[in-house]
Amino acid sequence: MIKKYRKELWSRFIKSIKEFNLIEDGDKVAVAVSGGKDSLLLARMLKELTRHPLVDFEVVFIVMDPGYSSWNRNKIEENAKLLGLDLIIEDKAVFDVVAKKAPDYPCYLCARMRRGILYSLAEKYGCNKLALGHHYDDVIETTMLNLFYSGTFKTMLPKVSAENFEGIDLIRPLYFVREKDVSRIMKRAGIAPMDCGCTVAAGETASKRKEMKDLIEKLKHEHKDIDKSIFRAAANVNLDNILGWEKDGRKYRFDD
Repeated sequence: MIKKYRKELWSRFIKSIKEFNLIEDGDKVAVAVSGGKDSLLLARMLKELTRHPLVDFEVVFIVMDPGYSSWNRNKIEENAKLLGLDLIIEDKAVFDVVAKKAPDYPCYLCARMRRGILYSLAEKYGCNKLALGHHYDDVIETTMLNLFYSGTFKTMLPKVSAENFEGIDLIRPLYFVREKDVSRIMKRAGIAPMDCGCTVAAGETASKRKEMKDLIEKLKHEHKDIDKSIFRAAANVNLDNILGWEKDGRKYRFDD
């Protein structure tokens, strides 16, 4: 992680933290460990960071179990043991609630409930930061999803202040890390992560994110750096050449 994949992983991880001031002295960071490859690697990297003099902070590793099968629950615990992570596991019946309230379109409600619960758990354990495992490719795909399906130019930010939980920031320390590099190191380490573990959709819900991932890969055959261009676009918005924008809930037009 630090030696063999220093350029691909550790350096980009540290760059994210420094460039966006994600972790400061005295912080207590709750890492949301879902059991997927991204959150597991993030947890291990943050644990490693506590041993370095870059910043003085605390970290706790939180699993919010929304109703995983016993197989998935065991898989998370086994992987955490392999990575040397001391997990705090909180059982929450999210899947049961979603199955009753939104059986046909469960993903949106599930995501909102899970995020709210994670903020609550961060608050419960005295944390002022909640770290998620979103990476560079998630940022690109989110930008494209908003453009294609919401008609907005909006991306995934590296740091966001929680609206309903005062004093807690959501952070994404893997912001500059590529998904392929996450997959490579986890495979090399012999870690077999679980999938989303959903017992409601059970693979039946079409994944728009997968659709965007496939589209970007297809476009890269014509322009190999198109993913980099999409990523950079969110930092190069020219307000003199757009029709309108929204800030703090108020909409503006180019001719205002």
